Amino acid sequence: MRRHAPHRLLGVLAAATLALTLFSSASTAIAAAPAATAASTASTAQSAGAAAEALSTSTPVVFVHGYTGNASNWTTAMSVFRLNGWSSSNLFAYEYNSYGNNITNAQGLATFVNSVKARTGASKVAIVNHSMGGLVSQYYLKVLGGNTSVSHLASIAGANHGTTAAGACLIYTTCQQMYPGSSFIAQISAGDETPGSTAYATWYSACDGVILPYTSTRLAGATNNNVVCQTHIGFLTDTVVLGQIADFVAG
Repeated sequence: MRRHAPHRLLGVLAAATLALTLFSSASTAIAAAPAATAASTASTAQSAGAAAEALSTSTPVVFVHGYTGNASNWTTAMSVFRLNGWSSSNLFAYEYNSYGNNITNAQGLATFVNSVKARTGASKVAIVNHSMGGLVSQYYLKVLGGNTSVSHLASIAGANHGTTAAGACLIYTTCQQMYPGSSFIAQISAGDETPGSTAYATWYSACDGVILPYTSTRLAGATNNNVVCQTHIGFLTDTVVLGQIADFVAG
């Protein structure tokens, strides 16, 4: 049974001031039946629904931050996921070197996902990324074959096709890779941008201000959600969007 996240949640994210920041409820119809069997039918349906709900929120979630970010970026997101049924033991934040190489960062993500799978016993995880975390995630899923280990991919203001704002930090390999037209971007964009059976979705906004052009986040083959007006960092504390993402992953 698909769960619908509440749109009004209380959450506070630790301040993230980053220099050079880039970053139905379905109703179950029960046919009329004799009174002697109706209660049993309803009880069975209720148990099945509860089992489906528990299964949907048991998927481990790996959060991947953006350029110069860290695990604290996901404070509000984790709160939203917990309010929607996830256990803290199934929520993980992957941290990487913002100034290194996104190929190495993607390889690290592969190792991290494998450790989460081993720790939880899950066959797949969901990935939620922000900004440059989109590049790390896309390389992992597409080039390293990680899509076989990922049930859902949610990209929030992801730099999936690059951003011209990366021109401010081209001294670093990660920023060179994040600049539109880079060989890194070409590799993850060529052919199928949403490989495998993974469900893909993105959230992007014209008010982003860091992902330029803002449509860079969109992925061919994904469910692309245009948010009316949200800033790049504002996405990280937007409980409406984060609720939608929890609902997407639970689906």
